[in-house]
Amino acid sequence: MSVETAAANANYGTTAAGSSFYAAMRILPRAQREAMFQIYSFCRQVDDIADSDGPRPERLAALQQWRDDIDALYRGNPPPRLNDYVTSVKTFGLRREDFLAIVDGMEMDVPQDIRAPDMPHSTFIATAWLARSDGCRAGLRAAEDDGILLAHHLGRALQLTNILRDIDEDAALGRLYLPRERLLLAGITDDDPQKVIADRALPKVCAPLANGRGCILPKPTK
Repeated sequence: MSVETAAANANYGTTAAGSSFYAAMRILPRAQREAMFQIYSFCRQVDDIADSDGPRPERLAALQQWRDDIDALYRGNPPPRLNDYVTSVKTFGLRREDFLAIVDGMEMDVPQDIRAPDMPHSTFIATAWLARSDGCRAGLRAAEDDGILLAHHLGRALQLTNILRDIDEDAALGRLYLPRERLLLAGITDDDPQKVIADRALPKVCAPLANGRGCILPKPTK
């Protein structure tokens, strides 16, 4: 997908219809539903830019344009593609920094392909910001502290699920999101995606991530 094609996908409902979350979003009250569709569309568009096959400088420029557009939205001068967001921002208190954090998270793949990031790497935090902004603000309407805590854990769970689901697909793109610490514990020292997915020790890396203990490293033995 080119950067131009990614930028053209702006129909909120149609964009969200391809999501596994679509059914849940559809049953929300209208105002919340529209806000969720808008946020999902925004996330989808910046993700498509990051994952497009366009030149890296063009992708970085397109993501920076999104930052500029978000800034303009919160200055009260939204560009045409964000006009419909004004009401949702005011109604649900959507925060500028949450939108920008999502762009930052998507941008991580653009300067260079990620391979075996360190455990605390923001790869594991990106969808927590997404869940915080769309779940806590527009959908869950939970108390601020409880909503952020829930979104934090939900975001990490979703991100780990995506990492495990897309290992082969990401490897084909030259990317490897499995944490370096888990690879080393399993005896895998290479970070070449194709070599890692062919390694017989790969299940030892994936199992702790799948059962929820993957972000907790065991204490070193004496």
